[in-house]
Formats: sequence, structure tokens, C-alpha cells
Amino acid sequence: MSEPRRVDPDVDLRVPADRAELGARPAAVLGAIAVGGVLGALARAGLQAALPHSPTGFPWATFAVNVTGCLLIGALTAVLDRRRVPPLTRPFLGVGVLGGFTTFSAYVVDVHAALAAGAPVTALAYLAATLVAGLLAVLAGDALAARALAERGGGR
Repeated sequence: MSEPRRVDPDVDLRVPADRAELGARPAAVLGAIAVGGVLGALARAGLQAALPHSPTGFPWATFAVNVTGCLLIGALTAVLDRRRVPPLTRPFLGVGVLGGFTTFSAYVVDVHAALAAGAPVTALAYLAATLVAGLLAVLAGDALAARALAERGGGR
């Protein structure tokens, strides 16, 4: 019995091997992404409703969502690199849930709103803090998950 084929929703149409993945299970991949996206977006909306902010204040909810999402993306990457997981795990969790949960479009809108409201220091602090914290969170998530997996018995 052959092993189920891994599905990678991030295909590069210029690469012949990637083009072959499009026909594998497009409906299942799109369904996993859609369901995950709904769940992630609902979680984000709930957090943002619980922590509203004014245009001149620091947007803590969006900051927390994006940094937490980056941490989880880093951890997910470590797991996917080191463990055998069901084929739709990456599209569901990575693209769907975490893609729907993080909101870098709202991040840009928040920066613009702060600038328009006359709060350039808040806008620039938020702009820089999100980029730095997000990158550090991805690295931390990957390192922490890799260490936890190694302590539990290694890779695949």
C-alpha cells in the first residue's frame, strides 16, 4: 500500500512537479482551507472585539493576534518538518486557521489610521514592533517546538 501523497497548497505553476499537485485533491484542499479560515477569522474577531482600540491608541488586539499567529506558524513549521502528519494538516492549520487568524491587512490599516489621526509615533512604533515581534515569534515558535519534539523522541 502506498503512502498518501502530501498536498502542498503553495504551488509554483512554473515548476512542473508543483503543477502536478493541482489535480491531486483540489476540492479537499480548498475545503480544508475554507473551514480553517472561518475558524481562524472567528477567533481573531472575538479577540479584537474583546480588546477594542482608538485610532490614536496602540492596537494591542491586532498586535497580539499577529504575534501569536507568527509564534504558532513557527511551531507548526517545526512540526511539519519533523513529523508525519495527515495530508490536509498544512492547508487546514497553516493556510486556513492561522491565515484567517492573523491579519496583516488590518495591521496596515491600523498604521494608516494612526497616521491619519495624528499619532505618527504610535504608528511607527506599532509598525516596527509588529515586524520585529512577528519575526522573533516565528523563530521562537520553531525553536520551542523543535526542542519539544526532540525531547519526545525526535523526527519522523
